[in-house]
Amino acid sequence: MKQLNMPEWLVEDEDYIPQSDKDTFINKSILSLLSILSRIKTQDSGKPAKYNVNATFKVAFTFLLIALLSISKSFSFVMVINVYLLVILSTMEAQNIMKILRVSFVMAFFTFIVLLPAAFGGNSFSIVMITSKVFATITAVNILSRSIRWSSITSAFKRFFIPDIFIFVFDITIKYIVMLGDFTLNMLYALKLRSVGKNKGKYSSLSGIGGSMFIKSKEMADEMYIAMECRGFTGEYHVYSNFKFTIADFIYIMINVGIILVFLYFGKV
Repeated sequence: MKQLNMPEWLVEDEDYIPQSDKDTFINKSILSLLSILSRIKTQDSGKPAKYNVNATFKVAFTFLLIALLSISKSFSFVMVINVYLLVILSTMEAQNIMKILRVSFVMAFFTFIVLLPAAFGGNSFSIVMITSKVFATITAVNILSRSIRWSSITSAFKRFFIPDIFIFVFDITIKYIVMLGDFTLNMLYALKLRSVGKNKGKYSSLSGIGGSMFIKSKEMADEMYIAMECRGFTGEYHVYSNFKFTIADFIYIMINVGIILVFLYFGKV
């Protein structure tokens, strides 16, 4: 065979070793987005429990419980509610228990730190009372959000005669978080794959990602408006469901009636 004369630089072995660089910010951003998106997607795709309480009752009594905690001046009542919420929490999956308790303890600890100067001023009761209320409130809201679907919360709002504009904003916000989250996640993956070696302009690229998200969100908003206009959407929401009162609903209502009676009892003590 005829030997071809090739340039020396073409036959030399490459020994390029890229400089090490830190991708901590990008990795944390990717993990945070994955956590949020998986949280929303798994909640809407989960199978309902066999003996599940109606979402309307859960939303109503959760807001009632938060209102009772806010106006209560009895430390005993707050402790009873905390014990009740921990019992409800113990019936959930271990993964959900850890996540709910992590958020509740962090918020309660933050409240404790903020109110710590009041304890040095001699008002130690307020710091214990408010911290306990914050823990119970955060736990109740997280139990609600992890036990029913977003679509069920939307339908419950409609039954409470919440304005359609509020339901529309709530519903579209959840959907846009997922769609824009997927878009941002792909852009972060692309930025990480294209950052070979030490990339000094990495943080300036993040501003480009933010600008691209803004443009993409505007385009999606215009497309959604056109699609809704073509389909004759008038901004009204209608709930179509066959409501069946079950034993679980009855037990849940009785428990919450008992909570109201406990609140009235400790209010008189």
